[in-house]
Amino acid sequence: MNNVKNVFSIKDLENLTGIKAHTIRIWEKRYNVLEPMRTETNIRLYNLASLQKILNVTLLHNHGYKISKISKLSEDKLPELVNDIISDKSVKNHAISSFKMAMMNFDHALFFSTYNKLLAEKSFRNVFYEVFIPLLEEIGLLWQTDTITPAHEHFISYLIKQKLLNNTETVQTKPPTNHERLFVLYLPMDEIHDLGLMYLNYEILSYGYKSIFLGESVPIDSLKDMKKYFDNITYICYTTVQPDKDSINDYIKKVKSEVLDETSNLWLIGRMVENIDQKLISEKIRTFISIKDLVDTLDY
Repeated sequence: MNNVKNVFSIKDLENLTGIKAHTIRIWEKRYNVLEPMRTETNIRLYNLASLQKILNVTLLHNHGYKISKISKLSEDKLPELVNDIISDKSVKNHAISSFKMAMMNFDHALFFSTYNKLLAEKSFRNVFYEVFIPLLEEIGLLWQTDTITPAHEHFISYLIKQKLLNNTETVQTKPPTNHERLFVLYLPMDEIHDLGLMYLNYEILSYGYKSIFLGESVPIDSLKDMKKYFDNITYICYTTVQPDKDSINDYIKKVKSEVLDETSNLWLIGRMVENIDQKLISEKIRTFISIKDLVDTLDY
């Protein structure tokens, strides 16, 4: 735990809470909401307790409480009030804040308790869409601004994957009920970001389809091998960083010529989809802008 980041700049607090640094300074000066540490050059620094407090203050402020009233609450009363006012509208933001704290502290217990509270009120599908997806989007931005380290991202992603695997196993034990099409899910070579693909696997199985999850860095030859065993294959390729924007179109052309036949299709999703030449899109090759966009297609 000695390597846990436990000192933050005011810019870190801005990135983690969405409250502008200028506003945080005003809250400090006028209302004594936080008491930052100071370096020898008078630069503000904050500890984990300050981070937790500002997250709670932000939730109350977004819920309509005036900062002047919040500032008068005792250290014990502040989290109590947060718990009292949590409603269906605010539970999402509170959960995201709690997961952020779990990530910053590398705190398994806080992650599990927050998750279990959510699951008592929501389905796993709702938890993933309403909380995990926005959380992961925020984490991507926090990583880019150096507010968190790759270790933080790996920690929280692994815990989310655990929950995905648990729920996937539950639906995977049921025999397929829809035999119209087989789905083969994979990441292309040198692509390792598999969390979104894992969730798609859960949804496809939930809809009663047979799904084969090949995972990361799958060569084209492995896709061709699947045709030896199955017909009516829909390949789902999740591309976040690979193939990059300069090679994604050549990759699709190669899959089309070497893998696709009259009974198979290719669906692509992920960040690199925006770089695909629209001339390559057809009935057999489709792109999706989001996980929900693709999942909604399973209804048809």
